[in-house]
Amino acid sequence: MKKIFALALALIMAVFALAGCGGDKKPAEKKADEKTKVAFVYIGSANDGGYSMTHDLGRKYVEKNLPNVQTSFVESVPSGADAERVISQLASQGNKIIFTTSFGFMDPTINVAKKYPDITFLHCSGYKTAKNVGTYFGRMYESRYLTGIVAGKQTKTNVIGYVAAFPIPEVVRGINAFTLGVRSVNPNAKVKVVWTNTWYNPAGEKQAGLTLIDFGADVIAQHQDTPGPQQAAEERGVYGIGYDMDMSKAAPKASLTASVWNWGPYYVNVIKEIQEGKWKSGAYWGGMKDKVVDIAPYGSPVSEETRKITDAAKAKIIDGSLKVFAGPLKDQSGTVKVAAGKTMTDEEMLKFDWFVEGVDGTIK
Repeated sequence: MKKIFALALALIMAVFALAGCGGDKKPAEKKADEKTKVAFVYIGSANDGGYSMTHDLGRKYVEKNLPNVQTSFVESVPSGADAERVISQLASQGNKIIFTTSFGFMDPTINVAKKYPDITFLHCSGYKTAKNVGTYFGRMYESRYLTGIVAGKQTKTNVIGYVAAFPIPEVVRGINAFTLGVRSVNPNAKVKVVWTNTWYNPAGEKQAGLTLIDFGADVIAQHQDTPGPQQAAEERGVYGIGYDMDMSKAAPKASLTASVWNWGPYYVNVIKEIQEGKWKSGAYWGGMKDKVVDIAPYGSPVSEETRKITDAAKAKIIDGSLKVFAGPLKDQSGTVKVAAGKTMTDEEMLKFDWFVEGVDGTIK
């Protein structure tokens, strides 16, 4: 009887153990249904009217299109130690994907990623990768070329001002593409560059625009994160080419068009890849064909002729028949840097450290 009782007791305990295991499944299933936490780190304000705002619009696009994702962001984060601290905090808070959206966040991203191998990090505009770190950017130079066409057709003084942030390859590449677009329709025009050595300084960027206007520029382009240069153009009655997003609200009379970002579709696609386990580290560089970059709607001062010329060039960029950095290309001294029949490789473009013929300025 004792043996029978012991056997019965063992069976009862086994049943309770199985029931306990079954009870543990529900929390696990619930956990699987939890939203993926995704964080974004911005160099400027989420409402800066420029670069950081374009990424925040992309974040909002994610929330609208991926109901299984929960997003957060930290804005106005300086490069360096502060960035590393912020990224580390986000990693420790359960975020599974972290987008760091400024060039200066590159090393901090790599440093934090080493400590959190189970988190995926995506860094915008950088060149360093790791097993759990990828990079992403857009071929903004394609859009720059098109806005250069608009500026080249619009100028009367043949002096076009360009308010530029830092003398890094990304900015140099954009200035060169813009200048090639200008001179494709107006070989006599020059692009005068002023460096601010800032990404986000509304007052300083506006002042740089005013300085260029004093130098005779009647069109102001920019690689800055705020509409300051466009506001300078509006104030002085000249024209403007914006950047990051459509800046016509900041300068309605001056605005001709702008080189714009469209991050939302990329963010949705890459998050899906990560969730499905299909993502692999690499360097994404999408262009107009992928709709990551584009130009803003034309302003009323842009003639029908200019619109047709620009639209035709856009179609050729998309179908691949127009390569922005195809030779022959000369530098400022007249030396041929890219021979006829050759086209710059991605690696060469990512290291741009010289200005094309037609740029009035130095890289320093």
